[in-house]
Amino acid sequence: MDIRKSPVSRAVAVCALLALAACGETVGQQAIGGGVVGAGVAAVADGNMAQGAAIGAAANVAYCQTYPERC
Repeated sequence: MDIRKSPVSRAVAVCALLALAACGETVGQQAIGGGVVGAGVAAVADGNMAQGAAIGAAANVAYCQTYPERC
């Protein structure tokens, strides 16, 4: 069994990468941080890294703009 294809392994990888994500001080930094995390999650999950980067960037910017006190 390939550990990268295990749903539990994927969930753990996603949580670990999200925990490492930093919001950044500017929208650009927020987008880059989220994009890196999204691409990393996609790579671990054998997904499309460009799509993962786009989703991660958008999600991190949205989160940081909505909850700036948590960043």
